[in-house]
Amino acid sequence: MEEITEGVTNITLTGDSYKKNRIQVSNTKKPLFFYVNLAKRYMQQYNEVELSALGMAIATVVTVAEILKHNGLAVEKKIMTSNVDMKDESRGRPISKAKIEILLGKTENFDELMAAAAEERAAADGDEQS
Repeated sequence: MEEITEGVTNITLTGDSYKKNRIQVSNTKKPLFFYVNLAKRYMQQYNEVELSALGMAIATVVTVAEILKHNGLAVEKKIMTSNVDMKDESRGRPISKAKIEILLGKTENFDELMAAAAEERAAADGDEQS
């Protein structure tokens, strides 16, 4: 488990492989809804978001994507799977990790749904104030 996390944090991106709208997900560092909310912000900024994960974090990426789709905020554009060869730090031998990349785009009513959610939050905050 720790090896996956180390592998994700040690990845160096060069050239075109770095994307501003990519979220590399770990299943040990942040809670699930951190990634859901971050993906919403990225879609507001870039109109689409790419969720990426290795190994055990793949389930987290799929869950984030399904939450966004179920709430009517995202549509699936592309799913890519592959294997990545990495060096196992503890044993010093190469290992293969499964990788997934899911590209999500905004739905037509994304902005309306986000505005409605913001209004609900503002109303709830107003109720707490009084």
